[in-house]
Amino acid sequence: MSVPTTVRFRRALTAVVLSTALLAGATACGGGGGGTQREELSAASMGELAALAAAEPAAAEADELAAATPSPSTSAEKQKFAKTRFVANAGLAAGATYQWIVKPYRAGKFKKGAKGRTFALIKAGLAGAFAYNRLKAAADNAKGDPLLSKAMAPLTAGIESLKGLGTKLRKGQAGDADISSFDDVINSVKEAGKSAGATVTDKVPSASQLGG
Repeated sequence: MSVPTTVRFRRALTAVVLSTALLAGATACGGGGGGTQREELSAASMGELAALAAAEPAAAEADELAAATPSPSTSAEKQKFAKTRFVANAGLAAGATYQWIVKPYRAGKFKKGAKGRTFALIKAGLAGAFAYNRLKAAADNAKGDPLLSKAMAPLTAGIESLKGLGTKLRKGQAGDADISSFDDVINSVKEAGKSAGATVTDKVPSASQLGG
């Protein structure tokens, strides 16, 4: 089976995003004078960046493949399929948000002068864009189940408000309110899922999960 053009484009975009992130890190490391703190790119950091850069294209590819799969025939099957996709996408959004945005922010990783700040911000920016897109996908999935759709309807504006926060995070411009926005929206989505019988648990994207 040939690979769809959109999938090939996303894979190419992944390479561009990752190389850009690594270049930004190399620039930060290369500061000569001025007492700029040197940041080393460890194998673990490179692995995390690769996983994050691959996350959205891989998830989007999974969506395309799911869309190409024959639709469930009965109403009950359609609702079950919708809930399953909702839980998967919302779980990935929640896991990425906590692991690469909320957790490092609370640990002070985004503060000026903090060790590893450059890479923490790059990862947060990628995670922010990924989480936003997965939440959008989850909201779309929810439309396949009446109860879940009703629970998610009030959260549309909140999800949309996260659209540009990935860029703010990457540039180190995000503050308490921005981090709280991610946290609040994720928690609201979890509550909506729980109320509709679609319990969401955090699932941190990994290289093996996303690339397999």
